[in-house]
Amino acid sequence: MEDFIYEPWEDSKLLEKHVKELSKGDVLDIGTGSGIQAEAAASNSKVKSVLAADIQKEVIVHCKQTIKNKKITFKVSDLFKNVKGKFDTIIFNPPYLPNELNLKDIRLDGGKKGYEVIGNFLNSVNEYLKPDGVVMIVFSLLSKKDKVDEFIANNMLEFEELSKEHIFFEDIYVYKIWKNDVLKEVEKKGVSDVKKLTKGHRGLIYTGKYKGSKVAIKVKNPKSEAIGRIVNEINNLKVLDKKNIGPKLLFCSEDHFVYKFVSGKMILDYISGEGKMNVIKVLKDVFNQMFVLDKLKINKEEMHHPLKHVIVGRKPVLIDFERANTAYKPHNVTQFCQFVMSSHKLLSSKNIKVSRKELIELSKKYKRNPTKENFEGIVKLLK
Repeated sequence: MEDFIYEPWEDSKLLEKHVKELSKGDVLDIGTGSGIQAEAAASNSKVKSVLAADIQKEVIVHCKQTIKNKKITFKVSDLFKNVKGKFDTIIFNPPYLPNELNLKDIRLDGGKKGYEVIGNFLNSVNEYLKPDGVVMIVFSLLSKKDKVDEFIANNMLEFEELSKEHIFFEDIYVYKIWKNDVLKEVEKKGVSDVKKLTKGHRGLIYTGKYKGSKVAIKVKNPKSEAIGRIVNEINNLKVLDKKNIGPKLLFCSEDHFVYKFVSGKMILDYISGEGKMNVIKVLKDVFNQMFVLDKLKINKEEMHHPLKHVIVGRKPVLIDFERANTAYKPHNVTQFCQFVMSSHKLLSSKNIKVSRKELIELSKKYKRNPTKENFEGIVKLLK
C-alpha cells in the first residue's frame, strides 16, 4: 500500500465491525485513509450514500482509483472544512498519538497531547450531524479517555462504549456518540453552535446562536444532588421578566431553559474600571432591583457577595436565580448593604464616601420596616 495511506491496523478493524453494523442513511467518513470505513459503511443496505474525506489529496486520488462503489464519493477536506450538509452517520478514525512522541506523521499525530484533533472534531460535529444521527470514533488510551469524555459532554453529546481491546501497549476504544435530548430540543427551536461555557454546583451553562443573537442554555449539573432547581429558576424568571429583572427568558422545558446571553463585566471588575458617577449609577440600579425583589417576597440569596451574580453591560443584570425562594421577610436590600460595606476601600478609591455607621443604622431600620421611605434613605448615602 502507498506510504501516504494509513494501512488498516487493529484499531481500523475494530471500528470497521461496528461501522458495518450501525451505519445508516447518508454517511460521512472523515479521515478515510485506505477507505476501509467508507467501504464498510457502503456494504450496509441501510446506507444511501457515503462521502469519504481526507486531508491528503494523494489519499483521495488513490481511493478514487482503487475503490469503485456507486454509493461512495471522495473529497479533500481538513475535518469538516470542505463538507456541506448533515449526515445520519459520521465516522472518524483519527490520528490520536501525542506528537511529543515525535512521530512526525500526519496519519498518527493527534496533537500535542494526542487529543487535540479529536477535540476539534467533536467541537464541530454537531453542525453536521442530523438530530437522530450517530458518530462512531476509535481512539487510544494515549489520547486521554477522560479528555475525550469531556469533549463529548461539553458539546451536549452522549456516548456508549462499543468496544475496548488491549492491543500491544495501549487500550483501544470505539465509541458510539449521539446528541442528547436537550440539544435536540434546542436545535429544533433554532439554536445552533452550542458550546459549553461554564459549570456551577447545580447547573451547566452552554452558549449558542438563536435568530442571529447569542443565547445561554442552562441545564442541571448531573453531579448535583439538588432537586427542582431548574424549574425553580424558570418560575422565578417568569415572574421577574415582568419587572425587567434578570436575563430575558426565551423558552424552556422542565430540564433546561434558554435566555438571552448577558454580556458585560462582573460587578467588582466594573467598579474597579469605572469612574465615580457610573459606579454610583450601577449601585443604585442594583439597590432598586433588590427593593423590587423584597416587595415580591423573593429572596435572591448571595447578594452580600454578588461577585458572580451581577453582570454589568449597558445596565446591571442579576443572574442565577436557582436558589431564590419565597420569604416572608426577604433580605435582598440588607444583603446588598453588606456588600457595599465590604467594598468600602474600593469605593473610597473612587471617591465614593459611604458612612459605614449610617449604613448599618439605616439597614437595621429598613429591616424592621421595609418601606420605600426607609429604602430611599439607604440609597441617598451613595454620593
